[in-house]
Parts: sequence; C-alpha cells; structure tokens
Amino acid sequence: MKTAPAILPKNLKILKDLGEHIQLARLRRKLSAEQIAERTGLGRKTIYNIEQGSPTVAIGSYLQALFVLGLEKDLSLVAATDPLGRKLQDAGILTKKRAPKQAKKS
Repeated sequence: MKTAPAILPKNLKILKDLGEHIQLARLRRKLSAEQIAERTGLGRKTIYNIEQGSPTVAIGSYLQALFVLGLEKDLSLVAATDPLGRKLQDAGILTKKRAPKQAKKS
C-alpha cells in the first residue's frame, strides 16, 4: 500500500481543487467515471482518487484524465508565466541549471 507523501495543507487544497475541476469537467460532458476509466486505461478507483485530489496518484494519470476530457493543454500552462523567475533573470541573478552538489557525509 502506498503512503501519501508529506504535503502542506495549502498544496493539498490545490490538488483537491484540481480533482474537483476534473470531476466537474467530466460531469459537464455527461461522462461516467467508468467511461473515463475505460478511455484512460486507468482503474475506476484511480479516477475516484484523481477526482478527490489524491497526492498518491501519478501526474501521468492526471494527464490521462485531462486528455480524455480534452483539457491536456491546460497542464502545459503550469509555470508558463514565471513572474518571479523573470524578475530574477532581468535583475541579472545567474541561476545554475542544476542544484549544487551536497557535501558528502563521512
């Protein structure tokens, strides 16, 4: 059995809202959860977990549900605008592509 990762309450609310949006999109299209499960190749329980905003469901499964609903392009909008990152870039603060290596513990 999978254990849920430690996620802040604020972030759990975001996932819950995402799940509700997916469920509302499904209902507006008059599709049953079983139909979404068939079309995504996911189990009915996974669809239920997606609609509940479960953090244990893989992002690929969320993407499959969005794809079936015709909303997959919405996911590509995530972090498309990055005001803070752009301000840092404009300020000339250099950022490395990778995080610095951590010192080895002996």
